[in-house]
Amino acid sequence: MELYGKREAIRYYCTDLLWGQKLYQELRFVLVEMDGVQSILASTSLALDPLSIIRLYSYRFRIECTFRELKQQIGAFCYHFWSKYMPKLSYYQKKGEPAPMEQVEGEKPRRKVLEAVRAIEMHMALSCIAIGILQNLSIYFIGKVNSNQIRYQRTPSRGRVSEATLMHYFRKHFFRLLGQKPELCITQIIQGLPETPEEPWDCLAS
Repeated sequence: MELYGKREAIRYYCTDLLWGQKLYQELRFVLVEMDGVQSILASTSLALDPLSIIRLYSYRFRIECTFRELKQQIGAFCYHFWSKYMPKLSYYQKKGEPAPMEQVEGEKPRRKVLEAVRAIEMHMALSCIAIGILQNLSIYFIGKVNSNQIRYQRTPSRGRVSEATLMHYFRKHFFRLLGQKPELCITQIIQGLPETPEEPWDCLAS
């Protein structure tokens, strides 16, 4: 099967076993051997076939790289949305204790908590969209960019521009590029903003 971008010969054995303490759960275990290295994979989904489980596990490196770029380049985890009505979470919650959301009383506190949660989810969704756009641009410009003029933050691969390089470029040229497209809605919004805000907080809103 194809793993990590190339064809690999593997051996595997699949079996479903009960796992856990007291409250047992049936899991699908896949024992894998590749290049003399043995691994044990487990899946909570019994509908997945063994090869799909192995293939999904091979994606972990891509996922970790995406998390790293979200953290270091996009700043997806640098912002914290909060509400004074949010209950304290306990890592040692005992069985039978009410869930944190059940401790919030009143319509307004519940609404505020849900608004904070929605803000967190929307921020993460927009961060994922942003990094997706950067990666698509990186693929689009393969072979179209002179690597001698680009600052790489990691070893260049096949002339592909990194997300960090694209962000560095857009920070320097974003408004110049917008100025070349006056028909864009975002350009018209920015041009319509007052040059000197009347109130200090208007700067933050802008």
